[in-house]
Amino acid sequence: MRSGTVYTETVIYSAPEAFAKEAPYQTAIVSLDGGGRVTGRILGGRVSIDDRVVEVEERSGVPFFQKA
Repeated sequence: MRSGTVYTETVIYSAPEAFAKEAPYQTAIVSLDGGGRVTGRILGGRVSIDDRVVEVEERSGVPFFQKA
């Protein structure tokens, strides 16, 4: 699985209808260790900029990360 550092993050409180039942949830742009950046969801506890994260699963092409 991929790992990296949180570049930026935000919490979604007013989600699109398809995800409204999941709100609030956190998303982040992660700078990957192997290069590049990817946008994903955060599972578990909240993360902050510069926190280390690891990918724990992928759903419909969306990576889910949690704090390392």
